[in-house]
Amino acid sequence: MWQGNNVWLHYVKNIIAADISSAVFLASYLRYTGMSKDYVSSLEIIDLQKYKMIKKADKVRAALAERMHLPFVFVVGKN
Repeated sequence: MWQGNNVWLHYVKNIIAADISSAVFLASYLRYTGMSKDYVSSLEIIDLQKYKMIKKADKVRAALAERMHLPFVFVVGKN
């Protein structure tokens, strides 16, 4: 697959890719997900102040906007 080519290049906005086309694709995908907020469905909020875990996408989006400045509120990625 790589045939001995282990060169990774570091581009703007902390994008690391093997070639320019991959970096451009990744940059455009990150821009799209940031604008459309599609990534919210893959996140959960753990709120230790209220002793609860927020899993629904609309409530996660609201918690990201309202509760992230509070201590003991953590964003966790689903795996």
